[in-house]
Amino acid sequence: MTGAAVEVQLTEEPAAAAAAIAELVSDGVAGRLFAGDATLWGPDAEAEASIRLGWIDAFERADGLLEEIDGLRASLLKRGVDRVVLCGMGGSSLAPEIIARRDWAALTVLDSTHPGTVRRVLGGDLSRTVLVVSSKSGTTVETRSHLAAFEQRFREAGIDAASRIVVVTDPGSPLEAAAQDAGYRVFPADPNVGGRFSALTAFGLVPAALAGADARALIAEARAAAPVLAVDEPGNPALRLAAALAAGLPARYACALTEAEVRPAGLGDWIEQLVAESTGKQGLGVLPLALADGAPELHGAMPAAAILVALSPEAVNLPATETSVTAVGPLGAQFLLWEAATSVLCRLMGVNPFDQPDVEAAKVAARAAMAPGAQEDRPLAVLTGEAEGTEVLATPGGATGLPEQATPDEALSALRESIPEGGYLAVQAYLDAGALRGPVVELRDRLAAALGVPVSLGWGPRFLHSTGQLHKGGPRIGAFLQLLDIPEANEPIPGLEMSFGALIAAQARGDREVLQSRGRPVLALRSPDPGALVRALIERL
Repeated sequence: MTGAAVEVQLTEEPAAAAAAIAELVSDGVAGRLFAGDATLWGPDAEAEASIRLGWIDAFERADGLLEEIDGLRASLLKRGVDRVVLCGMGGSSLAPEIIARRDWAALTVLDSTHPGTVRRVLGGDLSRTVLVVSSKSGTTVETRSHLAAFEQRFREAGIDAASRIVVVTDPGSPLEAAAQDAGYRVFPADPNVGGRFSALTAFGLVPAALAGADARALIAEARAAAPVLAVDEPGNPALRLAAALAAGLPARYACALTEAEVRPAGLGDWIEQLVAESTGKQGLGVLPLALADGAPELHGAMPAAAILVALSPEAVNLPATETSVTAVGPLGAQFLLWEAATSVLCRLMGVNPFDQPDVEAAKVAARAAMAPGAQEDRPLAVLTGEAEGTEVLATPGGATGLPEQATPDEALSALRESIPEGGYLAVQAYLDAGALRGPVVELRDRLAAALGVPVSLGWGPRFLHSTGQLHKGGPRIGAFLQLLDIPEANEPIPGLEMSFGALIAAQARGDREVLQSRGRPVLALRSPDPGALVRALIERL
């Protein structure tokens, strides 16, 4: 299929993958998928699937939407409003962030409840700012809190919020009703598309196009790829990709993603949430790892549990020893390829790609941690040395997992021993990514090199809307390193008797408690100086 709009090249085609492709072709899976057949995943999934397949031809309904966005953008620019801020979580933020980055469009994304991150975004030039608030359900606690904070800042600056706030949400959601009452511009989303499959809908297009991205080119790329992905032939890229990922399960469960281009757009981050949340349930799952160029896995340290997938906008010649799969195509085609391949992968695994049954558990636990009278986190131990002042909120061995005065070496030893045989480690950073991204990525790389197992990195609470599903509902082979801080300055949430600092702490605690209740080992460290803590851990590795 050389020269097609999208291709998947396999260095080797295992017998299991070849057999799976043949079965998929025989069953007419690609054609049925793009015809909207909701029976592909079995009777238990049919009701959900019947209202979640709008993504297969979302590009066909984009023209009118793009005209509306163009008109709004022109109006904003005429008034000197050229700073676009997006508040959204999971699929509502990852796709538009990638689209904007590819086209060098300036889009500021707020998908954290960390007070430092929130304060930095709120501190931008409001006279030039338009806020896009994206939430499919309209009830997302992070997004509603961000909206309340911006509404207050606009009022304090004497700016009419109705002229500066744009909402993307499902028709009939609580957010739609509130936005209409407030006079905000509302772009109704497609209710038949789930959040993580929404890249080519209003959730992906509105923020990115308002920021100046070429959304029409993106849509054209997807439209060109659709016929290639819908054909029932062995060369179908979606079938080949799904079969390659399924062939090694359950032993080879991790999918390491690298972007073979000079300036990666961050496509791996979007794939991470799509694949992990879709597959990670019923004790099954594929764990994607979005790797940066310097990751040790790309330089001889790939764990046996991982398959390497290279992502490229155009055909590349990579040595056979460096990669097992190459997915070739521009961004719009990649979006549709991975959505289709993930859906087919879930059929091969026997899971429903469109539900997320374990995501709500962490939300319930977080709400309990925020309730009046809830007990505060009590340290089980403290770290000494360079990490002095760091509190240990959870250990893999429970209350007796570490001595009351523990060294960083003892903490790392307990973490290492807690990783199940053939398992993985997930670093969960409930920190200010803007201030600590570099050191935390270095910590992840050092852990990957030292442990020889798949190591993922998620920024809290963003990952709760993506890999969080796999952590709780996927295979019970994960161990978890949770990093928290004590913010120097807090930020109140208008209308609520709490702060962003309290919210992110409750989200971390809720996630931790659910993991522990399901037998997942957690080492949770809270430090007044997270930079010093991360440096101390790196030095020990």
